Amino acid sequence: MPIPDYQTLMLPVLQMASDQQEHKFSDSVQSLATEFSLSDEEKNEVLPSGSQAVFNNRVGWARSYLKQAGLLTSPKRGYFKITEQGLKLLADNPEKINVALLGRYPEFQEFRNRKKDPSKTNDANYSIEMVASETPEDALASAYRSLRKNLEVEILSSVKDSSPSFFERLVVDLLVKMGYGGNRQDAGRALGKSGDGGIDGIINEDRLGLDVIYIQAKRWDGTVVGRPEIQKFAGALQGQRARKGVFITTSNFSKEALEYVSMIESKIILISGGKLASLMAEHNVGVSVVGQYEVKKIDSDYFDEE
Repeated sequence: MPIPDYQTLMLPVLQMASDQQEHKFSDSVQSLATEFSLSDEEKNEVLPSGSQAVFNNRVGWARSYLKQAGLLTSPKRGYFKITEQGLKLLADNPEKINVALLGRYPEFQEFRNRKKDPSKTNDANYSIEMVASETPEDALASAYRSLRKNLEVEILSSVKDSSPSFFERLVVDLLVKMGYGGNRQDAGRALGKSGDGGIDGIINEDRLGLDVIYIQAKRWDGTVVGRPEIQKFAGALQGQRARKGVFITTSNFSKEALEYVSMIESKIILISGGKLASLMAEHNVGVSVVGQYEVKKIDSDYFDEE
C-alpha cells in the first residue's frame, strides 16, 4: 500500500496513546509501519534531501499537530502521552482525525494563527498544514520533483539540438564527473578514437586503468534503438574480448533491446535520453546551481538537560 499521509496517521497515533502510557516515538514508528503493512522499501524511502525517512517524517508531523491541539503532550524528550482532551476525543469514536477537526481546538487555532502572514489577506494566505495529504517536507519534495522534471526535459531538448561533436564532449564530461576515465584530457583522447564497428570509444573504468569500458553513443531524436543495434554493439565487444559496455542514446530502447541485454553474458548498460538527462542533472553537467535551501530540524540532544 502507499505510505499513508500525515493526516491518516493522526487517529492511529492518538489511539496508540490511549493506554495513557508514555510512548517512545521511534517505537511508535515501527508499530505503525507494521499496522499499515509497509514493505521494507516503503519504510526506507527517504525525502529528496536524504535527511529522514518519509514515513518517520509523516508520523512526526501527525504527533506534532496532535500536540499543538492539546491532544498529546511530551513528558520527556522523544516520548509522547495522551491528555485528558485526547481521551475525550477518542471517547467520541471519531472516524478520522484531520486538520479540519483539529481546527475546533483553541490551542490549534492559536498555533495556525502564529504561522499566518499578517501582511496577506485570508484568501491569498495559505499554510502548508491545510494541504490535505502533504507535510511541509512533502510539499518541498513535490516542488523539487517538479523542478527537476522540467530541468531534465530542458536538458534533453538541448542535447538533441547539439552537434555530434558536442554530444561526444558531453558524454566525456558526464563519464568523468561520474568517476570514469581518469581526468578530462585522458578521457577525451580515448573517446571517439576507436573506429571499430559498433564502438565509438574506449574509456578507463577507474583512474588506474585496471579495466576499460567500451562506449557507443547515438544522438537520435524519435528513433527507438532496437535489438539489432545492441546486438551489433555486443558483437563488437566480443571481437575486442571486452566484458563491459555502455550504450548511450538521446532516444529510447525497445523492449526487445532491453530483454536482449538481460540475457547476454557481456555487461552492457543502456542509458536512454531520460536517464542521460537525469544523470547530467545529478552530476551537474550542463546545469548550474541557482539557489540552495537548508531544511533544518530541532536538535533534541541540545535541549536534553539530563
